[in-house]
Amino acid sequence: MLSVDKQLEIIKRGVVEIVPEEELIAKLHRSVKTGIPLHIKLGLDPTAPDIHLGHTVVLHKVRQFQELGHRTTIILGDFTARIGDPTGRSETRKPLTEEQVLVNAKTYEKQIFKVLDPDKTTITFNSKWLAPLNFVQVIELAAKYTVARMLERDDFEKRFKEGMPISVHEFFYPLMQGYDSVALQADVELGGTDQKFNLLMGRTLQREYGQEPQVALMMPIIEGTDGVQKMSKSLGNYIGIDESPGEMYGKTMSIPDELMVRYFELVTTLPLDEVNKISTGLQSGELHPRDVKMHLAREIVSIYHGQEAAMRAEDEFKRVFQQHDLPEEIPTFNITQDILEDGLVWLPKLLHLSNLCTSTSEARRLIQQGAVRVDGERFSDPSQKIKPVPGMIIKAGKRKFIRLA
Repeated sequence: MLSVDKQLEIIKRGVVEIVPEEELIAKLHRSVKTGIPLHIKLGLDPTAPDIHLGHTVVLHKVRQFQELGHRTTIILGDFTARIGDPTGRSETRKPLTEEQVLVNAKTYEKQIFKVLDPDKTTITFNSKWLAPLNFVQVIELAAKYTVARMLERDDFEKRFKEGMPISVHEFFYPLMQGYDSVALQADVELGGTDQKFNLLMGRTLQREYGQEPQVALMMPIIEGTDGVQKMSKSLGNYIGIDESPGEMYGKTMSIPDELMVRYFELVTTLPLDEVNKISTGLQSGELHPRDVKMHLAREIVSIYHGQEAAMRAEDEFKRVFQQHDLPEEIPTFNITQDILEDGLVWLPKLLHLSNLCTSTSEARRLIQQGAVRVDGERFSDPSQKIKPVPGMIIKAGKRKFIRLA
């Protein structure tokens, strides 16, 4: 194992808060002295099927612990996901079915190993210890925390003051997440800054059950490609780790310049001294922001698709966006008679049916923004109808193309 000081330097990269840091240092000293690795815990609720770069901020931190020789367990919250984390919610979540959770969990298992080392990762489901609890044990668990303290939580407090409903079962979410730490006897639990209440619950319950409390390590919530709101699929500002190399590269190139160093630090594996050199070079003007962003895009694509795919994505980006050429491969869309009316098709409908947009309302917005071209001609009227011709090229946004067949 590395020395405690060296481990701490690596562990603290990008971290917002460690509660309490002195206990982490003591745990590391004991680990180095005994040769027994720390047990690191991360819980993920598979409430949606896809993982994006925002989720990988904490996954990269887990990977760092793995490389330092510590033991990691990923809890896929098949049980807690049926309630849904109330963190940041202004209303009660709609419960997921067991089938939905298990389908999402399968995709999580596949995607997390694009960051984590499968040989050093244990994956388990928290239904393993939560489902067998009988009602007496549930009451005993609930008795270890007060309603007053539960209502100190920001989202609960806000909803209570505004007269918004809070279901009793929502109080059980942090209790169940905390009980996960008891079941695993975790030394360290990782999460985003929005998870502080839940992580500290683990410390509280471990004490109540006679265990040494875990250390809570919190990572920042990364902004999405808009540079303002947190990365979220629902906001459309995300970069999915299962997306194609070209899409991933192009989306990275769209982030604001001021986010580049933050992305290098939090979602790449570039050594911290190189990240610091990039930051210094940008501040001095020695490095051009465009070149730095292309470096960032290569780094991100390489993690999930390999270096060759990253270089091909970069060549494609240069050809399409710097030299204004068409992509080498454009998907085709077959026009069928049932979508035509007097030989014409409503443009938003065509954009939706061809998967250039997720809905006709999104298509209308893109058209109004002037972000849709048909054979190079820009359209801005969302009521526009066109006469489709085989070979016609339709472009939506900066990176999406189809060719009509």
